Parts: sequence; C-alpha cells; structure tokens
Amino acid sequence: MNFNLHKDHKIYVAGHKGLIGSAFIRYFKANGYNNIITRGREELDLSCAESTDNFFKKNQPEVVILAAGKVGGILQNRDFPADFIFENLSIQLNTFSAAQKNHTKKLIFFGSSCMYPRDTKQPMSEEQLLSSKLEPTSLAYAIAKYAGLQMCNALNTQSKSVTFIPIIPNSVYGINDNFDLNNAHVLSSLISRFHTAKEKKMPNVILWGTGLPKREFVYVDDLVEACLVVLNTSHLNEELPINIGVGEDISIKLLADKISFIVGYAGSIKWDKTKPDGAPRKLLDSARIESMNWKPSVNLDEGIENVYKWYLNNK
Repeated sequence: MNFNLHKDHKIYVAGHKGLIGSAFIRYFKANGYNNIITRGREELDLSCAESTDNFFKKNQPEVVILAAGKVGGILQNRDFPADFIFENLSIQLNTFSAAQKNHTKKLIFFGSSCMYPRDTKQPMSEEQLLSSKLEPTSLAYAIAKYAGLQMCNALNTQSKSVTFIPIIPNSVYGINDNFDLNNAHVLSSLISRFHTAKEKKMPNVILWGTGLPKREFVYVDDLVEACLVVLNTSHLNEELPINIGVGEDISIKLLADKISFIVGYAGSIKWDKTKPDGAPRKLLDSARIESMNWKPSVNLDEGIENVYKWYLNNK
C-alpha cells in the first residue's frame, strides 16, 4: 500500500495513558497532528467485541497504534498467566477484526522480546522466533503476543497488503512508566526501590535473582520515532515483524549499580538467588529498522536521568 502519515489522518491511540501510548500522544501533539482519537478503558473495553466493533464503525480510524494490553513483571506473569493470555488475545482479536472490517490503512502492533526462545544465539534476529522453547516465566504473555504477530501476517497475506505491522521492541522505558512494585518492569522497579530506600535510609536493598541476566533497553521516545519511520515508508519491503533495539545490553547487576548512583542511594545491594532470573539474555538484531535509516538518540544514562526527574515530579 502506498501510504504516508499525514497530520490530518484520523489516528486512534489505544492505551493512550500507558508508557508507549502516552509517548505517541506527546509526539503527535508536539508535531501538529490534530485528529487524534483516544478512549480510556472505562469508555471502551477492547476485550469486548461488540464495543470495539461499534467504536471502529462510528469513528473510522485510518491509523491505529495498538499500545493497549496487559503487561507486568516476572511476579505478575508467574502468578496470573491466565489473565495475561486471555486479556491480550481478546484485545488483539477484537481490534484487528474491527480494523479490518472498517478499512484501517495502517495498524502498529507491539510484540515483545519475550517471544524469542529462552536459549538462542545473540543478537536475536526475527527468523529465530519459535526456533526453540520460550522462557517459562512469561510463556502465557509471549504466546499471546506471538498469536498477535501471526494474526497480522495472516491478515496481510489474505488482503495482499501491508496494513498490520508487528513491531518487536526490547524492554521499553521512559517517562510515564509504571512504578508499582507489584507489576512494574525491571528498570522502573529499580528506580522506585532505590528511591524508597534512600528516603527511608534503608541499609540495603534486596533484589531478585543473581543480577547476571542481560537486558537491552529502548527509550520510549526512540521507539515512537522508529514506528513513525515504519509508518512513513510507502513501500515496506522489510519482512515482518521488525525488531527495535539499541544494539547493546547491560547486566541487571550493572543496571542496578547505575540506577542506585543516579538516584543517590548509598546503601548496599543484596541478591536473593532463590528468586528467578528469567531469560539469561535478550539482545535484538535490529538490522531491519537500521536499514530504514533509524538510530536511537537517547543513551541509557540520559534516559534514566530523564525518568528519575519525571518520577520525582509525578510520583
């Protein structure tokens, strides 16, 4: 499909209050996009097929950013797998179906690096999906996301157009992140833990696992820029999905040291090795998005400092 994003396009951002959705809203507002549609969960339940169909029929969005879904850290993924697979599958199925029936021109769907096998060569290229077993602690979420990827490719194949674009970002962080210790991801969780420990003058902070696993972190504004590159590519020749990473990772131990320094926590860090580590490494091969002339612009230190400043003003 010959398509370029215009400022008068009707754009629906699903999950506009979350980390990724709110970053798209910030970008669109700052750059003069004047036809943005949002609905809170209390206004539109995307897990309800009838409500989703009615919304798309009435509003006819031309572009959809599907940033809605159930996300969480290791603890929530371990304890509530049914919630993760049911909610994400229903949101994906209903949104894709309504978008197809109402002639949406482009839809961005976000997968996850946990879709890749637990033990596979690094960095992980898109061809390695389903090449071996997944990480058990995030299996339900990963299966739901992989189903979404297959829905996108199946719909594109059947319609003979590239309407549904699956993107696989690595660990996304940024302002407006979730800092709830019960369901936050690792980076925002560490900021919250170290800040609380500093305020309470705690002598040490206990963290899960060994600290040895490595993770790659993508600043959310860089992710938005990458998605806009993809949306503005008239003839998308890259095979889908498309990984989005920064090309380097860091151990959780070094990340914890870095965050504790930025936060100003002076106590010690202890590791509870009885708790799970998750996958040992999840570095993405981002050659496809790099071939489209995208590069990240926010390094990890700068990104963490931005997030911590935001946290202090909004916590």
